[in-house]
Amino acid sequence: MSGVIRLVLGQARRDRIILPVWILAIAFLGFAVAGAVATEFANEADRAAIISVAAVSPAFLFVRGLPDGTGIGAVVFFQGYAFTAVLAGLMSTFLVVRHTRTDEELGRAELIGSAPVTRASPLTASLLLGAAANLVLALCVAAGFAAAGLPGRGALTAGAAVGAVGAFFVAVSAAIAQVMPSGRAANGAAAALVGVAYFLRGIGDAFGTPSANLTQVTSGWVSLLSPIGWGQRSRPFTAADPAPLLALTAAAGALAVIVLVVRSRRDLGASLLPERPGRERAGAGGGSFLGLAWRQQRPTLIGWCIFAALLGGIAGGLGPVVSDVIGGNESLRELILRLVPGTRGEIIDVFTAALLGIAGVLAAAAGIQAVLRLRAEEAEGRAELLLATPRPRARWLGANLALAMGSVVVVSVVTGTAATIGLALSGMAIGPAGLLVAAALAHSPAALVFVAATAVLFAAVPRLSVPLGWGMLAGGLVLGQFGELLRLPAWLQDVSPFRHSTAMPVEPFDPAAALTMSIIALASGGVAAYLLQRRDLTA
Repeated sequence: MSGVIRLVLGQARRDRIILPVWILAIAFLGFAVAGAVATEFANEADRAAIISVAAVSPAFLFVRGLPDGTGIGAVVFFQGYAFTAVLAGLMSTFLVVRHTRTDEELGRAELIGSAPVTRASPLTASLLLGAAANLVLALCVAAGFAAAGLPGRGALTAGAAVGAVGAFFVAVSAAIAQVMPSGRAANGAAAALVGVAYFLRGIGDAFGTPSANLTQVTSGWVSLLSPIGWGQRSRPFTAADPAPLLALTAAAGALAVIVLVVRSRRDLGASLLPERPGRERAGAGGGSFLGLAWRQQRPTLIGWCIFAALLGGIAGGLGPVVSDVIGGNESLRELILRLVPGTRGEIIDVFTAALLGIAGVLAAAAGIQAVLRLRAEEAEGRAELLLATPRPRARWLGANLALAMGSVVVVSVVTGTAATIGLALSGMAIGPAGLLVAAALAHSPAALVFVAATAVLFAAVPRLSVPLGWGMLAGGLVLGQFGELLRLPAWLQDVSPFRHSTAMPVEPFDPAAALTMSIIALASGGVAAYLLQRRDLTA
């Protein structure tokens, strides 16, 4: 047991910076949302108005979660829980995969295995560290809610809900690490499961049943397939019930035991899904940087496209539900349009624009991941071998950056196409041909700015490019989702490129903003190429 404790301490030391940043950022987000709700919706009537709108709007339910009363704490939980739970899941997946499958891939686990410890000891240490991190996260989130003036019992339950979701994904990511052959594949699969959990919770909530007074919604059965859905059933600020959280924790514990048994019987470096050997000779494009980038990024891009198709299908498929719910209630329609500033279209357009905005974030994430592949190639020594050939680094960066920007466009087109097909199959009017594809592409310039900025980070500060790249996207998402609620200054909200995207089909396309962001992205790509030429490769 002492060996496991030493491994826990060693892993914690490696994460002594990034783990506290995750925990404090998530806790601060909860505190900020609580303070903003208490300020923005101090009046009971204002809270009742926004909750009644959310209760009958599948768009609100899909994005935010379940309304559960009009108290300040209930509105805070409704506004912020789903997002903080996703962040807790991502924190947990990256932590576990980093200390398990990635360590095996890079040879660190082999060195640890030479010590007098059992085969499953490193995994046991990772599970304990993940559990401890989520316990600290739960306490910090609860402390943030309590500091914002929310009731103590509800704050503890809400923090436990976030921590329980994170703990569940600790076990899930440990299982994925046994299945996938590489750290990159394990990270992608585990993060994808976090996204699936959010989507399942969103679908179940969107098809939920509102109460007669429109202050609560009972989610559909689909949300029971999501750990995030189980967490929100704890209802911390109305009828705090720890039973769903205990069930979630028990499921995580049972899965962790199974994973430990599998690890104790698995050879070091092996995986349940073995990596297929490549062909003896490269294909037609294998002799170029662009062909190599495509070969490396193709499975990841396919995964992002599948998510984009699901999101677009949801945007189209839920169209009839939105129309049926709103129906002929003109006063409710006017209230929704008043609470969503700048909208002038139909309710279905508002709903579609909201989900296509999320698709823009997915497109940016696909591009960022493609750029950050360069950092993995450099840190693991493959870039040094590749660049030993008489080809400039700028061409290597340019090929991968071109593929990353192409990924943004492809993901956007897939989303718009899936939304168009979904609306067509549901019998809804979709306007001019290609409207929703254009609406999805309207977010591409903002996504390209994030991709190019990540390339600059890789060229300037390679060791910090991964946390800064993803942190930059998370910051842009927070500014977009919570900027108005937090009453942040307009100049700060304008820092996010998504702030300048056109919310088609609600708003007319703004070519000036799109052109400006495209120029910024191209110029940033040039800066990245210049900086990469002037620095040495790093480990």
